[in-house]
Amino acid sequence: MRISNFPLHTLRETPTDSETISHQLMLRSGMIRKLASGLYVWLPLGLRVLRKVEAIVRAEMNRAGAIELLMPAVQPAELWEESGRWGQYGPELLRFKDRQQRDFCFGPTHEEIITDLARNELRSYKQLPINFYQIQTKFRDEIRPRFGVMRAREFLMKDAYSFHLDKQSLQQTYDLMYQTYSRIF
Repeated sequence: MRISNFPLHTLRETPTDSETISHQLMLRSGMIRKLASGLYVWLPLGLRVLRKVEAIVRAEMNRAGAIELLMPAVQPAELWEESGRWGQYGPELLRFKDRQQRDFCFGPTHEEIITDLARNELRSYKQLPINFYQIQTKFRDEIRPRFGVMRAREFLMKDAYSFHLDKQSLQQTYDLMYQTYSRIF
């Protein structure tokens, strides 16, 4: 579809509350629109760019042998309590209770979930090393959301988690991920 067919428009003036050049350009070019502090609507042009970046990242991660999965954005408090981070994370962690008054949070990260998955699914050291990744929406109650989509309350992030038998294996995966990110950027 041609950009001229999109029913949305660019901005002539830079919004006064945009602090970084990238944020200003994304707003002016019609890629995003601010809904509320730290919340953005991805317009058709911006969404196309976002999906292309996702495809590049996904292709490189797959090329490096990482395994894609998708973990839930909503996470039970029990896993966070077990890791000790439920109380440590602070007010950035968006917490809520369900109908049965059980505690949950919107995931700002997924270490607790992937660690639980690994301990329940990996049966032998022979399965190591293993590297999982996901591209998932994250949530953080930022004190002062700024810098556009970079320090937002809701954002899309690629995160990877690897499990190893020894430090040598960890270093090899680190080096491979360094090469992977170098190809991406």
